[in-house]
Amino acid sequence: MVEIHLYGRLRRYAENGRPTRNVVVVFEPGARETLNSLLARAGIPVEEINHIFFNGNLLVSRTKAASYMGFAQAGSELSDWDLNVPVDNGDRIGLFGRDMAVLGM
Repeated sequence: MVEIHLYGRLRRYAENGRPTRNVVVVFEPGARETLNSLLARAGIPVEEINHIFFNGNLLVSRTKAASYMGFAQAGSELSDWDLNVPVDNGDRIGLFGRDMAVLGM
C-alpha cells in the first residue's frame, strides 16, 4: 500500500477530510505505477499542490526558497515537476496544498 498524507486544502480530496485531522488516503499501487498516475487516480490536481515529500524527502516545491530550508531532498532540482517517479508498496507521500506556501524552518 502507498500512503498519501494530505495537508491544507488538499484534505478535501479525502473522504471525511477535516482540517483538524491527520488525513491519509491509501492506494494499492498498480504495475508500473508512477506518482503522476497515482495522483490522477486519487483525483488530486497537480496544480493545487505546492510541495511533495516522497518517503520523507522533499521531491518538488513551487517555493524557490525550499532548497534552503534544510529538508532532505529526493533530487537536485526541486522545481522539476516531472512526476513520473515510480511508486511501490510501502511508499509514503506527503502533499501540501497551495495554501501552504511556506514550510516551517
